[in-house]
Amino acid sequence: MLWVKAFHIVAMVSWFAGLFYLPRLFVYHASTSDQEGSERFKIMERKLYRGIMTPSAIATVILGLWLVSYNPDYYLSSGWFHAKMLLVVLLLGYHHACGRLLKKFALDNNTRSHIFYRWFNELPVLVLIGVAILVVVRPF
Repeated sequence: MLWVKAFHIVAMVSWFAGLFYLPRLFVYHASTSDQEGSERFKIMERKLYRGIMTPSAIATVILGLWLVSYNPDYYLSSGWFHAKMLLVVLLLGYHHACGRLLKKFALDNNTRSHIFYRWFNELPVLVLIGVAILVVVRPF
């Protein structure tokens, strides 16, 4: 079980690294005005989303479900776990929203400013704080 937990944490950290970095790339991409820079950002964004973020998200979910399988009665009856799962679902929605935004940039259809992406970039921080508190403190 400890190996599964360790790899779950590694996958989660990798996923969050991408969730923090991709919107930061969007900030810079929205600010760029030259075609060469835009094309460079498109490659970086695509590789980050498809090569790191999505595999890490999948691994995080699979390993998390594996951890739950060790003691399902405990997890499924714990309020903190239900709250954590809500945050994970919201995070998966955020991940999906990043994918939609990536497609808009890829098609040169972005209509939002770098300021929007600066605020958008802060959302996973709030989720990470919530998940950490729920897992460590288990307030419910």
